[in-house]
Amino acid sequence: MTETGIPLQNGIVPILGLLVMHLIISALNMKSIKARAIICGKPTILIYRGKINEKALIRERFTINELEERLRGNNIISLGDVEYAILETNGSLTVIPKPNKRNTIPEDFGIEPEYEGITYDLVIDGVVMYKNLKEIGKDYNWLKKEVSKFGFNPEQALIVTLDGKGQIFCQKKGKYEK
Repeated sequence: MTETGIPLQNGIVPILGLLVMHLIISALNMKSIKARAIICGKPTILIYRGKINEKALIRERFTINELEERLRGNNIISLGDVEYAILETNGSLTVIPKPNKRNTIPEDFGIEPEYEGITYDLVIDGVVMYKNLKEIGKDYNWLKKEVSKFGFNPEQALIVTLDGKGQIFCQKKGKYEK
């Protein structure tokens, strides 16, 4: 496929072969749980109910140092704070802290936070996102009026966003020296 001296049509056969193999593997992956387990693997529990599973660490070729590093990446400083740690098939580590170490949420206090919605990009690098303006029911004149409050026009903006509470974030493009 990569040899430059071979005619293009000779390279098409291996490319089509790879494409067909990809389609077959994808179809198997979608249709069969057993095939998915063979092709993609299964998640591995490295810490179960607060105890490190040494056999799983050895099977996955995972050292204690790597485990601690991944835990720190999940904002867990102490191994003693972890109820479960699961090595996912994509290589990431999912960490479930012990109940007394979990972050509190408004529900813990009986609080119902107000809906925040989604943030819309209205201008990116001086380019107005007309589709997003239409999505929120606004037009260019509204955008120009809002951005002018910051002392410039939309085409001079690096970014302009509108969050679900109606707050605008706006930053002017800077001039960089070479």
